[in-house]
Amino acid sequence: MDFELIPIQFNKIMQSQSYTVFILGTEEKQFAIYTSPHVGQNLQMHLADQVKPRPYTYDLINSLFNGLDISLIQVVITDVQDTIYFARLFVEQETDDLRRILEIDARPSDCLTLALENDIPIYCTREVLEKTISIDE
Repeated sequence: MDFELIPIQFNKIMQSQSYTVFILGTEEKQFAIYTSPHVGQNLQMHLADQVKPRPYTYDLINSLFNGLDISLIQVVITDVQDTIYFARLFVEQETDDLRRILEIDARPSDCLTLALENDIPIYCTREVLEKTISIDE
């Protein structure tokens, strides 16, 4: 199996009342990941530097990671089956001079939101990039 990691860029987010679309890819190929409208609303607030009236779920996750001295390293989109994507969040924790890397199974929308909020790299496997359906702008 080919596990070569390809760096991908977040290009834009599009929002409707019924869904959110992340547009991602390389210079050669763009693809879309669909998710719920709430994910997009949260991310739009972050991208626009809007003050949230109360902490959202991603704020809680970020606070927990900060409190436990966990650093986010990278996101990897590991698989796509039909139109369902799978992703892993890689984090690092150092305690008592022991450095641990944790690999966490998570929804791509959660991984992408955390990646964008924390400015960490996003990758996908070559196999995923080859299986994605290319979109034209």
